[in-house]
Amino acid sequence: MADLLEIALQLNSERQIVHVDMDAFYAQVEMREHPEYRQRQLILAEDPRHNGGHGVVATANYAARALGVHSAMSAIEALRLAPDALFVRPNFTLYRAVSAQVHEIFHRYTDIVEGVAFDEAYLDVTANKLGFTAAIALAHHMQQTIFDELHLTSSVGVSFNKFLAKLASEHNKPVGFTFVGVDDIRSFLDPLPVGDIQGVGKQTEIKMKELGIETGAQLYQTDQSTLLAHFGKMGYEFYRRIRGVDDRQVEWQRERKSLGNERTFNPFLQSEEEVQAQLTRLAELLATALTKRQMHGKTLVLKVRTEAFVTETKRLTQIDFYANDALLFERLAQEIWEDLGGFQERIRLLGLTMTGLAPVTFENLPLDLYH
Repeated sequence: MADLLEIALQLNSERQIVHVDMDAFYAQVEMREHPEYRQRQLILAEDPRHNGGHGVVATANYAARALGVHSAMSAIEALRLAPDALFVRPNFTLYRAVSAQVHEIFHRYTDIVEGVAFDEAYLDVTANKLGFTAAIALAHHMQQTIFDELHLTSSVGVSFNKFLAKLASEHNKPVGFTFVGVDDIRSFLDPLPVGDIQGVGKQTEIKMKELGIETGAQLYQTDQSTLLAHFGKMGYEFYRRIRGVDDRQVEWQRERKSLGNERTFNPFLQSEEEVQAQLTRLAELLATALTKRQMHGKTLVLKVRTEAFVTETKRLTQIDFYANDALLFERLAQEIWEDLGGFQERIRLLGLTMTGLAPVTFENLPLDLYH
C-alpha cells in the first residue's frame, strides 16, 4: 500500500527556486560597520552585567556560536557560555535598511520574491529578468553581487521547490552554495538528522525518535499510515517532503492583512508618562506607514506585554475606514490603554496595528439616500 501511495505522489521539478539566507546577518552587518568587532565573539543583546541580568540574544557571530550561543537564548546564559564576548545592543533600523538593499538586488533578477525575514528569502527564477537559463549560474551571480556591493556573505540553496532549496541553503553555512536536483534527493535527504527537516520541531523530534526515526532515511522508510496516526496532517507533509515533494508557490503577492509596529523596551517602560509617549510615537509611525502604502483599515489593535510576560490585545472596529490621522490613532490607542487598566506594572512591549486593510482608492463612503 505504501508503495502505491508513493507512486501516486507527483514530483514537480520544472521550477527553479533559490533560497538565500544571509550569514549571521545582524552580527555580520555590525562587523562590517565596526571592523574592530571581527576578531571578537560578538553577541547582539543588552549586556546583562549592566541591566540586572535581563535581555535575550538577537543573534551572535560564528565565533560566539561555536561556544553554544544562539538566538532567543537569555543574555545571562550567553554570558556564562562566552564570558569574553562583546555584547552590542541590536540596531534594527540599520538592519532593516541593509535588508532593503539586499532585496533590491533580489529584484534585479526576479520580482517573484518571498521575503521570510530581514535576512532570508525565496526566489522563483524559472523566468528571470537577466536571461539566465540555469538557476545555478544565476544564484552564483547573485551571491557574488551581494558580496561585491554590500560586503556581506550569504548561503544559497538551489532546487526545484522551496523545501529542498531551504534545506540546501542551510547545508554548508556560512558562505555555502548547494544544489539539489531530482537525482540528488535521496543522497541529500537520507543522511540528515530528522530534527533538521523543516516542520520537525523539538517535540516532534522527540516523538519521532521514540518511533525509531532519527534520520531522513528512516523517515523515508516509515509508511504513511504510521505518520498519519502519530502526527496527523503534518504526518502526510513529512511523507511528501522526505520524498522531495513540495508544491508550495513562492508567495510574492500576498495580500497584506495588517500594518503596524511593535516595540520591545529594555529598560522597561516605568511610568504612565513613558507609555503615553510611546503610544504617540506608535500612532505617528502607523499613520505614516498607512499613508505611504496608500492603505486604510477598519480595526485598530493595541498589544501590551508586561514585565511578567503577560500579553493583552484589544481592538476597536468601526463600520467605515479610519482616516489615516496620527492624532486620531493616538487618541484611540489611549482609550484602549485605559480600558486595559492603564499603568499597573512595567511594560516590556507595546504594539499598534491596523487590520481590515484596503487600498485608499476604494472609497467606502456612507451615502445619505435622502438628501
